[in-house]
Amino acid sequence: MAAAVALVALVVLLLQQQHCAIGQQVPGYFIFGDSLVDNGNNNQLQSLARADYMPYGIDFPGGPSGRFSNGLTTVDVIAEQLGFDDYIPPYVTASGQDVLGGVNYASAAAGIREETGRQLGGRISFSGQVRNYQNTVRQIDAAADHLGKCIYSIGLGSNDYLNNYFMPQFYNTGSQFTPEQYASDLIRRYTQQLQTLHHYGARKIAVVGVGKVGCVPHMMDMFGTKGSKCIQNVNSAAQNFNKQLKKLVVDLNKELKDAKLIYINSYGMSDVSVSICVGFKYITSGCCKSREDGQCVEGETPCSNRKEYVFWDSFHPTETGHKAVADRTYKSLLPSDSDPFDLHSLAALDIGKQ
Repeated sequence: MAAAVALVALVVLLLQQQHCAIGQQVPGYFIFGDSLVDNGNNNQLQSLARADYMPYGIDFPGGPSGRFSNGLTTVDVIAEQLGFDDYIPPYVTASGQDVLGGVNYASAAAGIREETGRQLGGRISFSGQVRNYQNTVRQIDAAADHLGKCIYSIGLGSNDYLNNYFMPQFYNTGSQFTPEQYASDLIRRYTQQLQTLHHYGARKIAVVGVGKVGCVPHMMDMFGTKGSKCIQNVNSAAQNFNKQLKKLVVDLNKELKDAKLIYINSYGMSDVSVSICVGFKYITSGCCKSREDGQCVEGETPCSNRKEYVFWDSFHPTETGHKAVADRTYKSLLPSDSDPFDLHSLAALDIGKQ
């Protein structure tokens, strides 16, 4: 009997480690975001923010796809964990019955503010992504019932700091707003888009906070660390935004009785992921040789020990880094990882029976 119990426990552990999911837990997965989760929407844009060349995708089946990583991104891993048998297609290629299973609208360099990332060229802002989603909804019969069971993941705001507020050579927001005022402006715009998504069927919504943008290699190279491991004023600004975003989730959960939002604390995950994820040795430099704008130099050979790096280029995580975040997004490691509960619980929630 004891041997049988031990065998069952071992099988469960192996399934967890392999991110296996028995059956698809939700009918669709709709993704809004920036380069952290873009999987090809920028490939057809006139933009410097593109990852459709080597060494991007060096570990991804089929090679470069537009993902800003050597392999999978956070949402790819989560799609596996949710039981999908394929990755969610980008908006530019999704058509027909594909849209029922979800669409990825994310666009590299995109922000909450319309002008964010303009120095890099074409990109699809948060409002543009929401408009694309509205176009998708028009293709779905009996949309309300179907969409209400789907998961929505929204992660924007990083570029509003990296490619706007802390880039005075291109933008005046840093002199126009205090960090608190800027965060409030972003939240006001964010709220409008969330309300539109809700109006068009979104009911299970995961809102992802901004990570430690002051710790990415590009920012440290640009500003200098002065003995610190991160740029503190940049991280402090991100915390201002996250604090207001978390409050927005609480407020909307009170206001929208037919929906449930959760807050994913990606900023907090940065504190522990490196120490608990066995094998990370390099946390302040990227694996590939980077251009001046922080992306990989085309055709350059990257490091071979990719699993030991948190960062792939000077902005974006390696596949291993993405997996560390995805695991804690799907099922919380610490109570602070998500609020009021994790993505796994959100997927299981029957909105009509709250």
